Amino acid sequence: MRISTSQMFASNIAGYQKGYSSIVKTQQDISSGVRIHTPADDPVGAARLLQLEQQQAQLGQYKGNLDTAKNNLLQEESVLTSMTNMLQRARELALSAGNGSYSDIDRDSVAAELDQIQQQLLSAMNSRDANGQYLFGGAKSSEIPFTQNPDGSYGYAGDQGSLDLQVSSSMRLSSNDSGWSVFENVANNARTQTQLTAAPAGGQKATMGQGVVGNSQSFSNYFQDGAPYVVELTSSKEYKVFSKADPSQALATGTIDPAKSTNNISFRGVDFSLGITGLSKDPNVSLDTQLAGHQFELTTASDKFSVSGQNASNAQLSGGQIVNSNAYTTQFPASGISVKFTSATEYQVYAQPVSESSKPMAQGVLSGSSLTYAGVQLQVGGTPQAGDQLSVSPKSQTTQGILDTLSNLSKALRTPVMGNESAQFKLNESLNLAVKNIDSAMANVASTQASIGARLNTIDTLAVENESLNMTNKATQSDLRDTDMAEASSKLILQQTMLEAAQASFARVSQLSLFDKL
Repeated sequence: MRISTSQMFASNIAGYQKGYSSIVKTQQDISSGVRIHTPADDPVGAARLLQLEQQQAQLGQYKGNLDTAKNNLLQEESVLTSMTNMLQRARELALSAGNGSYSDIDRDSVAAELDQIQQQLLSAMNSRDANGQYLFGGAKSSEIPFTQNPDGSYGYAGDQGSLDLQVSSSMRLSSNDSGWSVFENVANNARTQTQLTAAPAGGQKATMGQGVVGNSQSFSNYFQDGAPYVVELTSSKEYKVFSKADPSQALATGTIDPAKSTNNISFRGVDFSLGITGLSKDPNVSLDTQLAGHQFELTTASDKFSVSGQNASNAQLSGGQIVNSNAYTTQFPASGISVKFTSATEYQVYAQPVSESSKPMAQGVLSGSSLTYAGVQLQVGGTPQAGDQLSVSPKSQTTQGILDTLSNLSKALRTPVMGNESAQFKLNESLNLAVKNIDSAMANVASTQASIGARLNTIDTLAVENESLNMTNKATQSDLRDTDMAEASSKLILQQTMLEAAQASFARVSQLSLFDKL
């Protein structure tokens, strides 16, 4: 085969350029310290590097989420510690208010300090994180979670969720706790109520308190299912408890001491205070005649209602009394209702939440100063105007918010009791109940703090694991991408030698001619 001069030159030039490119590539690898500049340099290595870079970006995101969660939880823990101190002070005030030497004025002073604690707690419950988000709003962290309603009760506008962050490839972790779970979902120890249904001819001499749950399990398993019950004083020293549906069978019996102003009757997990007042000192009037025949009906506490909303007028709703249990159970929306006034006396009722497309479930005209819907009677204060709208939400007595507990205690302390044995009896029961509910609230806060501690430990563990994975990722990337200087230097010398040899060979070959053979 004949090889022309132009082919020879083209072939040598291509080889020379290839050798020179190899040298340039090796020099670039040495100067930059990186051997993979494009996928063509190492297709398999480039693909693996892309995976590692994606993993590194995820690890960076996990680290940021871990830092965010840790900061939020540390702030939440600090707020809860402060609130525990406030609740402890409120408990001390409740205990001190039971001092028999306190006057009505002294108790007013205690109530004033309790009001200050309420405001401090409200402010703490509406704390924000570094990004301006509410700590205790649940997943609705951009809206203020706790507000005080016009009727003095407190409302929760957040939800029951939490802000979950992805902190590893297989774990999401809550960076906050909802105000509902911490402050609203607190076991209420006042889940029963009593009513006098019969008294001796001489008049009422005994009073039964609403009851305080002492054993939640017994209450849930036994009391609720059989209610209502009746407590009857069979003499001045004995009582019996029977089912209202079956009076013939005594479910419990016991003794009382008429010399004591207050006796305790425990039944199926509930402690009822029995107050005895106004007994005649006439020796001719027996104690049996004055006490025997008292009957008290024991039932579970019915739902209460909170009202919220702002109006152009001064109209307000209050009360919230269940007048038809069956209608309330079957018709009243679980989420509550919204009452919209179309005039000073006419109104429409909507189910919450209300939207532009919502249609009224009912409409009516005020009966005096009250309105009734689905077995619930509400009192209307002020003069409504067209467009006024108020929301009414049911509140189960199974739980009671911390702020409502302190609000109820403050109201009880402001009720005068001097010289009124019946009022003093109610105050003592309110104080006892408040202490137990504050204890429940503190236990709830402590449980949340324990959960925060567990999550912080998890964050510390994940942070170490994340850092370890990040270091391993970087080392692997370095092995794949970085230049091996010893290998590259040797390779460069070899490439330079090969290029010099090719140049010398080309120079010799290019000078050959047919005439040299003649």
